[in-house]
Amino acid sequence: MRSDIVKKGATRCAHRSLFHANGYGPEDLQKPLIGICNSFNEIIPGHIHLREIAEAAKLGVAAAGGTPFEFPAIGVCDGIAMGHTGMKYSLASRELIADSIEAVAMASGFDGLVLIPNCDKVVPGMLMAAARLNIPAVVVSGGPMLPGRFHGHDVSVSQAFEAAGKFAAGQMDIAEMTDLESKCCPGCGSCAGLFTANTMNSLTEVLGMGLPGNGTIPAAYTGAGAALMDLIKKDIKPRDIMTREAFENAITVDMGIGGSSNTVLHLTAIAHEAGIELPAPLFDEISRRTPYITKLSPAGKHHMTDLNEAGGIPAVMHELSKKGLIHLDALTITGTVGDRIKNAEVLNRTVIHSVDDPYRKEGGIAILKGNLAPDYAVVKASAVAADMLTYTGKAKCYNSETEACDAIMAGEIHDGDVVVIRYEGPKGGPGMQEMLNPTAVITGRGLKVGLITDGRFSGASQGACVGHISPEAMEGGPIALIEDGDEITIDIPNRSLSLAVSDEELAKRKANWKKPEPKIKTGYLSRYAKLTTSASTGAVLK
Repeated sequence: MRSDIVKKGATRCAHRSLFHANGYGPEDLQKPLIGICNSFNEIIPGHIHLREIAEAAKLGVAAAGGTPFEFPAIGVCDGIAMGHTGMKYSLASRELIADSIEAVAMASGFDGLVLIPNCDKVVPGMLMAAARLNIPAVVVSGGPMLPGRFHGHDVSVSQAFEAAGKFAAGQMDIAEMTDLESKCCPGCGSCAGLFTANTMNSLTEVLGMGLPGNGTIPAAYTGAGAALMDLIKKDIKPRDIMTREAFENAITVDMGIGGSSNTVLHLTAIAHEAGIELPAPLFDEISRRTPYITKLSPAGKHHMTDLNEAGGIPAVMHELSKKGLIHLDALTITGTVGDRIKNAEVLNRTVIHSVDDPYRKEGGIAILKGNLAPDYAVVKASAVAADMLTYTGKAKCYNSETEACDAIMAGEIHDGDVVVIRYEGPKGGPGMQEMLNPTAVITGRGLKVGLITDGRFSGASQGACVGHISPEAMEGGPIALIEDGDEITIDIPNRSLSLAVSDEELAKRKANWKKPEPKIKTGYLSRYAKLTTSASTGAVLK
């Protein structure tokens, strides 16, 4: 056992004494030592109930013949961090999570890991750690929040963000807004729509690292312990599961359900840790051939509970497999994908459409290129209205999310504009802030505009919003050279993002461009800005 390095032999006498100090006896040390990484905290609604899951996971490990040891991981609530300096830490926290799990697991000599996340950066951070360490691991997510009810309709946190725009436009008064905020998030769990957390929890299931239902129902708590101990006996490691075929399955399901655009960043980063390259064209290639068969909030009215009742991710995978889009022989923590989904069925065709009658013939995410995005940009096409899939407008440029949001709230943005938010990329932000505040206010005000950024979007964002523009402004990318009034065309069907400015004029502007001073010069974010790569390579640290 790997844990023998901390418990076997005369030179480990002191080590064993320290285990005894924690209440573990000689018989406990004869078993595999299992780390239970619990990201519980009292800040994130999706994590406040994770202590119960950790206790159940420990019981499951013990019952299956292992000795469990619980340890923590940090987590940031993206909703609470949104719209201020705190959001700069969200993506950057992914690396802290992966690094801290690596440190504890390596220092402790664990034989396996049960990883308990639920929200945005914690899920990919834990998967990155699993791929990097490559010791047997199981991910057990906390499950989605129920939708709230407001004026007879299901609602979630996205409606609360949009309320700011409605309030500014005079469409909602303070009493109604207060009523909404008290009802849209009725209890614990990851926010109810197909936002980043629930997308990543669903894709964890598709990758094979989670149990069936991991993305749509409260986790099968005790089953995780038994599954992990079986992986240890069979010596099945994360890189045996997270293969190129597994990532292609994840991208396919992502396109089929219209998941968060953040998955392009996260899947690329997880694959990087597993030694696999996921070039941006692969996402678009898979999107082109994958029908979009669910329409969940923010793109539609259904929430994760509806998807679960309709058959969940296994039903989605089974449906997509009818077109030969799923690698059925890919391994999971409990057998092959084919074994896992063979008996799945769609129980509600209003939630999960047939592959022969999809919402759209192509997937939910599109990869754009052009003279504005020489490397790539990403848009959640499934959340764009049909009449905005091709859009041309005049640029209004802002050098931070705060500047742009203030301008939108002040009524400076009008139909026909393209809001340009730059210097918010991995290096420029630093930390690549999500742009839910401006996109939600635009939606709330009913504006017909485009928005482009070298930052990124929340899974709750909707509209003609193009993010991850690479190279970013801080590296002198073309987005840094846009001027007010320039004409910008977003052409999602043709996968193009273009600026109607000649190459000669762009060269002149580039010659006059000066790199701005970093927004943050001390602490973790300063170090992060120096080490992070482009969004086009997953914003991983090198």
